[in-house]
Formats: sequence, C-alpha cells, structure tokens
Amino acid sequence: MNGPSPDNKHPMQGFPQVCFIKNTITNPNIIVGDYTYYDDPEDSEAFERNVLYHFPFIGDKLIIGKFCALAKGVRFIMNGANHKLSGISTYPFQIFGNGWEKVMPRPGDLPYKGDTIVGNDVWIGYEALIMPGVRIGNGAIVSSRSVVTTDIPPYTIVGGNPAKAIKSRFEPDVVNKLEALAWWEWPAEKISRNLQHIVSADVDALSACR
Repeated sequence: MNGPSPDNKHPMQGFPQVCFIKNTITNPNIIVGDYTYYDDPEDSEAFERNVLYHFPFIGDKLIIGKFCALAKGVRFIMNGANHKLSGISTYPFQIFGNGWEKVMPRPGDLPYKGDTIVGNDVWIGYEALIMPGVRIGNGAIVSSRSVVTTDIPPYTIVGGNPAKAIKSRFEPDVVNKLEALAWWEWPAEKISRNLQHIVSADVDALSACR
C-alpha cells in the first residue's frame, strides 16, 4: 500500500471537508506540494480565496511544502496589500483614476517583503493569519488565530498576535537530524513502510528506516 494518491482532490471518500490543495489551485504563483490539505466544511476546494491581495503584476509567490495541514480560515496576506509609507498619506489615490493616477507609486515605493514560504509538515491552525514574506520552517505549528509577522524556525510552536515562540518541539540536535532526514522527500512506498516511525518520537528509529 502506498497510501492515498496525491493526485486526487479529496484524500478520503465521503470526507469532502478535506481537500488536497495542489489539485485545486489555478494561480501559477501559488505552489503547493503533495498531500498538503485544506480543511473547510464550507468549501475545501476554494483555498485560493484565502490568499489575499495577490496581484499578478507584483509577482510574489506563495510556496507551501508537502504534508502540511491547514485549518479552516487560514489567510495569507500578500504584498499587494501594502501601501506607500514614505509620504504623509497612505491612501491609494491612484487606483481611482480620473486624474488621481498622477500619484501612481514608482517601482520601489511600495514595501515588498518577497515570497511567502511554508515548509513541509507544517500545521497551521484555525483562522491563523500569515503576513507577506514570512518563512515558516519545516515541522512548525502555528496556533489558532495567530498573526505571523516574522519567520518561524523549524519545529517551533508559535501563538499569539503577533505570534511568538511558545516552545521548540525538539532539542536543537534532533531538529538538525530531522532537517537532514527530510522524510517528506521519501518515495511514497518508503513513507508507507515507515509510518509508525514518522509519527513516533524516536529519531534514531526514523534514521534507520530503509
């Protein structure tokens, strides 16, 4: 058994609230790995509605790794939400035209934080908000309704507004081993054979998997 196919929208028949995101997105600037799912009983196939201010002319990307679990209401704010900060007013007069476009910001006038990148095996809780340009490390956990404004190290649990580190899930040497093992890159057959070690806390046993 190699587990569910990552090419199906829904990983389990009769369970429509969970949907593999990769098979539903249409925006080329949203890149999602195999088995990463969105859980939403209202419309799990409409994940893209949660990626806000993602304008193609800006070109920023949302990149999410493999085996991530995203709860209902997770939102990603992209760089298109930014307003010019260097002047007296932050109001976007230019978008209304009729002569106001004369104050169109020049390239470089708007804050730009780069791509938003979520690692592998990340769990993001209910209604968490991820701000532009944030990088979330492998194995991290984001608590419900957190507002993530800064990068999160691998295997760190964060929560709050703004989100702060609550604790590391493992000691630093164990984190380094897990990063090197990168089990999420294993073939499906190897993952299936070794599921009991992937969900255990025995890193040495995981290291010995074949």
